[in-house]
Amino acid sequence: MAKKLAFDRILFTVVIVLVGLGLTMVYSASGLAGGTATAAGMSAPLLLAKQTVAAAVGLIVMWVMMHLDYRVLARRGVVWLGLAVALLLLVVALAAPQLNNTNRWIRIGALSLQPSELAKLALVPFLAYQVARHRASEGRRDFVTPSILAGAVLTLLVLLGRDLGSALMLGGITALVLFLAGMPWLQLGAGLLLAAPAAAAAVWFEPYRRERFLAFLEPEADPLGSGYQAIQSLIAIGSGGLFGVGLGKGLQKLHFVPYPHSDFVYAIIGEELGLVGALGVMALFGVLFWRGVVTGLRAPDAFGRYLAWGFAGALTLQALIHVSVVLGLLPATGVTLPFISYGGTSLVVTLAASGVLLNVSQHA
Repeated sequence: MAKKLAFDRILFTVVIVLVGLGLTMVYSASGLAGGTATAAGMSAPLLLAKQTVAAAVGLIVMWVMMHLDYRVLARRGVVWLGLAVALLLLVVALAAPQLNNTNRWIRIGALSLQPSELAKLALVPFLAYQVARHRASEGRRDFVTPSILAGAVLTLLVLLGRDLGSALMLGGITALVLFLAGMPWLQLGAGLLLAAPAAAAAVWFEPYRRERFLAFLEPEADPLGSGYQAIQSLIAIGSGGLFGVGLGKGLQKLHFVPYPHSDFVYAIIGEELGLVGALGVMALFGVLFWRGVVTGLRAPDAFGRYLAWGFAGALTLQALIHVSVVLGLLPATGVTLPFISYGGTSLVVTLAASGVLLNVSQHA
């Protein structure tokens, strides 16, 4: 075993800064008139309190993941994957109350769990293990079949819960890891071509998704209906100018931008912190990706390498999708901004993934 070193302090600092910024923006984006109005049926102080608890739990989980041997994830990969499948099946079976036309949560009293987030956390170690195990045997590519099968099962189960955004994320993570592992271009291209009609069907035969897609093509055609989200998001971004209107002083969160504390939090960042703040957030994710790549390059084994690249790529991909939706470059998908958007399960899972990255960075 390689000697254990100090964790990557640059990566650790970026994670802490993003968590702090997330708590600040959750309160600012959900607070109306001093935080007395409601968002998601709760007052701004209550939203902040719940997100703070999630951050505390997530930081504890991150600390634990930093001090475990990351190779444990390889030995238990199938177990975590099976647990994710079981929880997703439970979501489908329960047909939980819908929010935004999706069934994403398992609710137990005041607590809620989003299994699609846990699926991301389980998928990356499984893929990394499959790649590391088979590539070690004279460069064989036997990892392709089990990897695609695992990604397809999770993606299908999430789609059954009508959560297209998370399904696309899981498919994207699978494709990313396979690409980094050296999957032949012909096979990768064929897989994407086969998946494209299924994705198109999932959009076109679901009325609300079809409306979102058509609104993405021409939001001005229905400015008070299906195009409302895209237009108000761009107004928020444009209103911020170079330095923003000031933290807490944004107007678009006043019942204009929908879900400003979660699905469109980057629009509020653009309005209140301006172009400088918006670019600063993207720079933080750029640094996170850079440190993840470096961590993978320096990992002592193939499993650690693909584990680091998988998690760094997943966090960066999710951030890019969220920002692209806010800027009108993609249709609305419900994909949140890692570390920053409101959501307890998402924050804990994101910090757990960060803990794995920091764990691998301690080995050379």
